[in-house]
Amino acid sequence: MDRSHEIADFLRIRRAGLTPDKAGLPDDGRIRRVPGLRRDEVARLAGVSTEYYTRLEQGRVGNPSPEVLEALARALHLDDSEREHLTDLLARSTAPRRGPTSPQRVRAGLHLMLQTLGHVPAFILGRRTDVLASNHLAREVLTDFDALPAPRRNLARYYLLDPAARERVLDWDRIAAETVAVLRLEAGRHPRDKQLADLVGELTLKSPEFSTWWNDHRVLRRTHGAKGYHHPLVGDLHFSYESFQVPGDNEQTLCVYNVEPGSESARSLQLLVSWTTPQPPAFSPPEPTAPPASTP
Repeated sequence: MDRSHEIADFLRIRRAGLTPDKAGLPDDGRIRRVPGLRRDEVARLAGVSTEYYTRLEQGRVGNPSPEVLEALARALHLDDSEREHLTDLLARSTAPRRGPTSPQRVRAGLHLMLQTLGHVPAFILGRRTDVLASNHLAREVLTDFDALPAPRRNLARYYLLDPAARERVLDWDRIAAETVAVLRLEAGRHPRDKQLADLVGELTLKSPEFSTWWNDHRVLRRTHGAKGYHHPLVGDLHFSYESFQVPGDNEQTLCVYNVEPGSESARSLQLLVSWTTPQPPAFSPPEPTAPPASTP
């Protein structure tokens, strides 16, 4: 990514989406040729000069202080994810930051946890929304990631490129757009991750909607929310999901899809478990053997 362009586009889009009335500014009577706040208005709200803010929006200010970042975040009404993204974009290190290259591994205890959570869908996401591990119900409700080649096990690629996802995912537009926002946040953190750049390139070429959502510069850290899926065997399933950063690895996230006890979704999920969970082989007692013949 061209960091200067990323900074300029992010700040420009955020100030364009903020009206003077929402920002608490009086109407000055001037005709606005473009929507949103002007640069001088953002600068005044943040307590910096217009010249400084202009250079900042053009990516020509290196490593602004935490106080300036906080003032900008307040002026532009940024949420926590947007604050984090702005900090990533404006960070300047003395050495170029390289993207992560080593493959991610899920430790044995987390695999065991996924199986323990066998009554609800659960899976572990890594960098770039790669699906690193999943339990049986996650593969039933979403798609069988284990059946895909390892490089193709990716949640964003599934939502945006698999035609079956549009039929399986309820409120597909919202879920797909949120997933793009998650990728945007990661791109700000790892601007030199070649695998992420390759994924963005593939989605740009193959998904009609991706470029629009990507160019919105929306960012999101997934924490909790609601999702729904349509399963061909049991119908619609509605979940409230929770996401947890894995202790010991802040680039792995445990995602658990919960259902309301006693709800229609809970009953349907129990039915799905009973129909699809592989049964252990029945125990068969060994055939009795004849005693060895006695010798005279």
